[in-house]
Amino acid sequence: MPDQRAPDSQTATGTREIYEAGRRSALLKAGALQTAILNSANFSIIATDEKGVIQIFNVGAEHMLGYRSDEVINQVSPSDLHDPMEVTARAVALSTELATPIAPGFEALAFKASRGIEDIYELTYIRKDGSRFPAIVSITALRDDHETLIGYLLIGTDNSARKLVEQQLNEAVAAAEKANLAKSDFLSSMSHELRTPLNAILGFAQLVESGTPAPTPTQKRSVDQILKAGWYLLELINEILDLALIESGKLSLSVEPVSLTEVLTECRAMVESQAAQRGIGMAFPRMPAQGYVNADRTRLKQVLINLLFNAIKYNQPNGRVSVECTEQTAGTLRISVRDTGAGLTPEQVSQLFQPFNRLGQESGHEEGTGIGLVVTQRLVHLMGGEIGADSTQGVGSVFWVEMALASAPGLALELTEEQPAPLAADGAEMHTVLYVEDNPANLELVEQIIARRSNLRLLGAADASLGIEFARVYRPKVILMDINLPGISGIEAMKILRSDPVTAHIPIIALSANAVPRDIQRGMEAGFFNYITKPIKVGQLMDAIDAALAVSSLPKGMDTQQDIA
Repeated sequence: MPDQRAPDSQTATGTREIYEAGRRSALLKAGALQTAILNSANFSIIATDEKGVIQIFNVGAEHMLGYRSDEVINQVSPSDLHDPMEVTARAVALSTELATPIAPGFEALAFKASRGIEDIYELTYIRKDGSRFPAIVSITALRDDHETLIGYLLIGTDNSARKLVEQQLNEAVAAAEKANLAKSDFLSSMSHELRTPLNAILGFAQLVESGTPAPTPTQKRSVDQILKAGWYLLELINEILDLALIESGKLSLSVEPVSLTEVLTECRAMVESQAAQRGIGMAFPRMPAQGYVNADRTRLKQVLINLLFNAIKYNQPNGRVSVECTEQTAGTLRISVRDTGAGLTPEQVSQLFQPFNRLGQESGHEEGTGIGLVVTQRLVHLMGGEIGADSTQGVGSVFWVEMALASAPGLALELTEEQPAPLAADGAEMHTVLYVEDNPANLELVEQIIARRSNLRLLGAADASLGIEFARVYRPKVILMDINLPGISGIEAMKILRSDPVTAHIPIIALSANAVPRDIQRGMEAGFFNYITKPIKVGQLMDAIDAALAVSSLPKGMDTQQDIA
């Protein structure tokens, strides 16, 4: 019999059949996806009821933890599978964070999830055989259509591979730090080894230069060349050590408010003679009202002197160098060093701060290594500043440094007690200076320096033990102490002298080739009156001795210094 249904009815029936077929297909796919997820071996899926008792334990959880699902479902809580001490620690941390008592166990694991916050944490899972492994677990609260809590879903992954990488990375970092420490120690030792012979070269050259009778013109030219080469070699040693220390992270800085007026005044005194020799005019600024910046005073001075020396060195004959200070936005002060040199191309400007790149000056008559600007840049950055340059060929260059402005430091209470004046060179009583030094050349050098003062005599000791005995017997006014001595070090000897009432009052000056800043800091913190680095600068040494003589006094009631037979 022919179908009597209306065409519209047939169409509706066909549409419903298509819809039902699609729905069945979607459900089948969803079921397949659900089965695939539950059977995945790559991650664990654990579902609990609202009380925290396990209801679903997928294949991945079985593989990961070693339990069959029937061994845990309706029997244990996920917290029973974690390290109990870590679960307790998590409860304590939550209690502290929320100022609310949290019981150890699953409540601690599910606390945030129960409040609608998905939580991810790292804990240690314990397998059925007792072995452990680190895991990352995500926990989410499950709710029905009425927003009623019906359970929790925990998805976990094995974190062993990541932890292994972290461990290897930490070991690599530790090894690198150990290597850096060894590198720093090597640099300190190498500095000492390089400076010790250089000390004799420069010291004796200075004596010849200023000795009596005066050197002949030919000798004077030779001595000038020795001194020029020696001081240049010292500069190279310092630059290389600075760069290596910065790269190893071992350079210590003391950033505090620094008077830029004082620093620029000292810099001007150091560079003006060189500028005058080359016919270079110098112009320094009137400082702005706010003249303090946050910096390490010694390193800021080093930065500015390097920029000033470069401006003089690479200037035109009879050129000019001007220093400008302008307040920038955001509380910074820009110090600019402008020269009238040949200028640089844009490509050269982009290469300015590359190590050992002298921008084509290798064949020029000016000495250099290409390290100075690199060290300068690193120092500025370590002090929290910025450095840059602008240049125009045929006009000149401007190198600038920006440092954070600072308020002037508060004034310390001034001492009211009068200090004794330095002893006069003529007609004064003889004072003994004890020098503890194992290097005969250094001892002879200082002996000749001291011999120029009629009121001083030098007593030498080749090691610390002999130096301590001499100090106790002769009670010198000042002690010069090398650091690297055979047997007892100079620092240990200084501590022994400080602990002895007979010698505790005597100023002790470190005289050492250990010129790395951390060595100097360590020496000053140990209790030295002053720290003089080798190669010795004669004027600096005598100023230090005069300062020590000015404050040196024997304890009340003790006899005056004994004479030397």
